[in-house]
Amino acid sequence: MTITTVDITYHFPPEFDERAEYEMTLKGYLCGGEVELTDGRRFPVTFFDPIRLGQDLEEMARRGEPAFIEPALVVIPEVTRDGIMRTLPELVRQQFFDHFKPVAVSVANGVAH
Repeated sequence: MTITTVDITYHFPPEFDERAEYEMTLKGYLCGGEVELTDGRRFPVTFFDPIRLGQDLEEMARRGEPAFIEPALVVIPEVTRDGIMRTLPELVRQQFFDHFKPVAVSVANGVAH
């Protein structure tokens, strides 16, 4: 499943379905998806909402961990399909992915996976 804006396509995780869409908002995060730019480069990205991020930070501090580290983390007000779609153009505008290495995309029978 994907959503596409003018300059970017978001590929939901392979197991993403209606239940996962419902749960991502309740859980306040979505990981395992990838952004594909118009030039074909793809990057993993993780979406968190502020409440979930705060909960994870509190738990991390309780365990004495020194830092919360999540590569390509994007914090949005609410983790919904609409929230993700509205965020994608801003990621391109701010050149967010210029600082990351793209993932290798496997191709089978002419289809990227």
